[in-house]
Amino acid sequence: MSEEPKRPQTTKAYIQEQVRNLQSNPECGTTHYNLAIGLINEGKYDEAVEELRAAIESSPSLGEAYVALGGIHFQRGDMEGCLRLNEQAIKIRPKLCQPYGNIGFAYVQRGEPDKAVEYLEKALSINPQFIQAHSTLASAYFMLGRLDDSIAASEKALELDDKFAVAHNNLALAYLEKGDYAKAVEHCDKAVTYGFDVPTEFLKELEPHR
Repeated sequence: MSEEPKRPQTTKAYIQEQVRNLQSNPECGTTHYNLAIGLINEGKYDEAVEELRAAIESSPSLGEAYVALGGIHFQRGDMEGCLRLNEQAIKIRPKLCQPYGNIGFAYVQRGEPDKAVEYLEKALSINPQFIQAHSTLASAYFMLGRLDDSIAASEKALELDDKFAVAHNNLALAYLEKGDYAKAVEHCDKAVTYGFDVPTEFLKELEPHR
């Protein structure tokens, strides 16, 4: 008789496992970090912050903990905290692509695309498969009026995943700006199909071109 396949571990079971591990080794930074990720997945951000701080205290070189803590600051609207923590992650782990991508995204959200481009291009030089960085770079280029570069960045994202909705939305915006209404409509429809919440105003703007 063949063995039954193992069921995927639930987040709660994962959290309980990390808590047990900490009982036997309370100074393990990686376990504190793992517990924090489980807590984040459960939406328990305050508890996750405490675990991430414990992870950093136990393992100061754990760049991923700074990245995760920066993500919570971003989620809470604290851009300065997000930027500071991701910069710290870069100092510790300069070859980690995620903090460069996060800083780029934060700068796009702050309306500073010129600063974003440098970090996003660095993220992609480390990991060319970083699809979110391609998409965010497309947004930064669009904000700078570099429409052809924006289109190229979105197309690179779609080479990695042709159903990546954000990239289709970025292409729709860029093609509309260039006056290519057919392609704008095409990519807008794909963005909607693949789950992107396209703003009503944009849909109305495209309606006459259908």
